[in-house]
Amino acid sequence: MVWVPLLLVAFVVAGVGCARICRASLAVARPHEVSGATGELTVGEAAYLAGGPLRVTDLTLVSLHRERRLLLARTGWATVVDAGRAGEGDALERAVFGAIGPAGQSPIPAVRPVVAAADSVRSLAAGLVDRGLAVSDAGRREVAAALRAVRAGFLLSLVLGAVSALLVPAGERGPVLAGFALPLLGSGLCLLIGLTEVYPHTRWASPAGQRLLAGLSGADPLTALATRGPAVLEPELRAALRDREPWRRPRK
Repeated sequence: MVWVPLLLVAFVVAGVGCARICRASLAVARPHEVSGATGELTVGEAAYLAGGPLRVTDLTLVSLHRERRLLLARTGWATVVDAGRAGEGDALERAVFGAIGPAGQSPIPAVRPVVAAADSVRSLAAGLVDRGLAVSDAGRREVAAALRAVRAGFLLSLVLGAVSALLVPAGERGPVLAGFALPLLGSGLCLLIGLTEVYPHTRWASPAGQRLLAGLSGADPLTALATRGPAVLEPELRAALRDREPWRRPRK
């Protein structure tokens, strides 16, 4: 019966992971007391709820490109078209021009993380959290940590089950395999539910935010970009927004 302590360890670890993912998902789904009415979403808010700070950055870059204030080249460089208007626009647009710098040209992969970390994006996120539409940083970290705990419980149960099966004679492996099937099944189901139902939807938007996103129409190109990402763009812009290393200045 040397395998029984190993089975108990597998049960404990799998149970802790399953309890943690259930608690995290319930905390995210619980209605929040909001500071004001949820109202309608702006296209920037929709971009954050659907894809986070980088989606907001992509939306702002494409919007400036369509206004001919910024040129997004398929080589992966952003060029300011009219430096005299760089100080105009909202805080997000000014953050883009600030990230590009005084030279008026910068690789897009270098601009995107700078804008995503800007105060204007953090302010947008904080407003959505206050309205109960976005998941807080703490909530996202807890969901991600819970998924890691469930995954660890599943892998540990698998390893301990294999070790236990090797420690007993071949004729006695039936009860061992049956015993370890329970923590494997439980942690596997929790992991599957977490990956398919919890994590993709709670990464940025709360259930209330998801409902507002579902009601948006993708007829407007910028709204489609906000909700579905760069895949809806024309090939030239998709190529411009694609990460690439190393960055090379385009040939003239």
